[in-house]
Amino acid sequence: MATAEKLVQWEPTDIKAELIKKYPPKVARKRAKQIMINEALENGTPEITANVRTIPGIITMRGCTYAGCKGVIMGPTRDIVNLVHGPIGCSFYAWLTRRNQTDPGPDGDNFMTYCFSTDMQDQDIIFGGEKKLAQAIQEAYDLFHPKSIAVFATCPVGLIGDDIHTISKQMKEKLGDCNVYAFSCEGYKGVSQSAGHHIANNQVFRHIVGENDEPAEGKYKINLLGEYNIGGDGFEIDRVFKKCGITNLATFSGNSTYDQFATSHQADLNAVMCHRSINYVADMLETKFGIPWIKVNFIGANATAKSLRKIAAYFEDQELIDRVEAVIAEEMPDVEAAAAEVLPRTGGKTAMMFVGGSRAHHYQELFGELGMKTISAGYEFAHRDDYEGRRVLPFLKIDADSRNIEEIEVEADETRYNPRKTEEAMQVLEEKGLKFKEYEGLAKDMEDGTLVIDDLNQYEAEKLVELMKPDIFCAGIKEKFSIQKLGVPMKQLHSYDSGGPYAGFKGAINFYQEIDRLVNSRVWGYMKAPWQENPQLSGTFVWE
Repeated sequence: MATAEKLVQWEPTDIKAELIKKYPPKVARKRAKQIMINEALENGTPEITANVRTIPGIITMRGCTYAGCKGVIMGPTRDIVNLVHGPIGCSFYAWLTRRNQTDPGPDGDNFMTYCFSTDMQDQDIIFGGEKKLAQAIQEAYDLFHPKSIAVFATCPVGLIGDDIHTISKQMKEKLGDCNVYAFSCEGYKGVSQSAGHHIANNQVFRHIVGENDEPAEGKYKINLLGEYNIGGDGFEIDRVFKKCGITNLATFSGNSTYDQFATSHQADLNAVMCHRSINYVADMLETKFGIPWIKVNFIGANATAKSLRKIAAYFEDQELIDRVEAVIAEEMPDVEAAAAEVLPRTGGKTAMMFVGGSRAHHYQELFGELGMKTISAGYEFAHRDDYEGRRVLPFLKIDADSRNIEEIEVEADETRYNPRKTEEAMQVLEEKGLKFKEYEGLAKDMEDGTLVIDDLNQYEAEKLVELMKPDIFCAGIKEKFSIQKLGVPMKQLHSYDSGGPYAGFKGAINFYQEIDRLVNSRVWGYMKAPWQENPQLSGTFVWE
């Protein structure tokens, strides 16, 4: 069924009204500010409210601060022992639940398969868990002799006041050859997992970045920021980099190592994938060491080609420019053949995406290669600049929740600050179209009249499906089974639940084939939720 036929009876304003009409008046007013109808305005993108607390009583899709720090940023590292100080339940989340892949490398160190926890019990909550933490650090060191041990605070630790930073410092001095540091990432500390990203970025920069000045080899040295190697995405991107002759010193943080972080200050360019999770490190690397950054996207074959060309343009080396074009020419025929095979079946279909980080933005281009339209999208933990672009940064108000997250004061390194290009050279590149330190946000690339929704909740997700009837719904594990029960295929884009990689050229082919299978399977027409087959109790809200 064509998109126009599906949407003809529902205007965007009507859909928005339907989404919020069940809420009490005060809640409805707040939620309305987080649901934006994308439209062209003289002053740019319409304003949306984001990075605010979830309204109590609403079942949100968000994660906590600990999830952002340990689960997202530090979880994909392979040779850092990530030790969770808290009850075992929080540790379970961090134990390979996101399908981050690793290659142990020549040293063979890969600690991702282990679950390190202090396993705090009732007596530890009452009497304090600092001694237990010190013992756990010692045990991890004795067993594995890692280069680094990272300690993560959970909610009970913050409530009882265990001084994880002092314990970590003491153990670092005691062990001598192991860098031990801590993250005050209690789950309640921010409004979402975004706060955890910020905390992780701060500590990685403070304790690891710049620790190794041994010269790194490579003619075209970059860092890839905001790529977490879910389903092997990072492997595919690195494969393409190697074909082009580009040296990726460090990935933050998929399949990463301690030494990669420690030498990352030697790169000549930072390429930022997920703006929300990693923009802090990009800015700090530029301020302290003089490394500029550009926004890239390796989700989608066309996006990959554009990003490679941007990197080549920055280095201004004809040898690299030619090599990049040769790689693109070599890779694209297989991509085009795969697209031609599925387009007759996927063209004209619709998608919704409510995913963390920049994925709800990146994947729209990949769906576009399938001839599919994104009719609604949003983030779980975005800030306004993720929707409207970095142009709004000077106008953002610092609220109490944001003040709760430490801001590192970074200055140019006295001996190692080295601007990679002169101001004049940077200006010339910008005049040629290469934009530095800029992200235009999600809304700019969405069509007028589409719905942009921040912090989607379970009720709204089901209502959107009912009203707009997308051919596929993309989100996380919390939404998966409820959406599938509505007879709509659901694809996880947080951790892929299966499949991958989807990045780069080969990843695009994998995605084409998987989406073709999902949206064209007849099984969804046979789905019936339990409440559709059996009578259910019903009720009304007190305000109705």
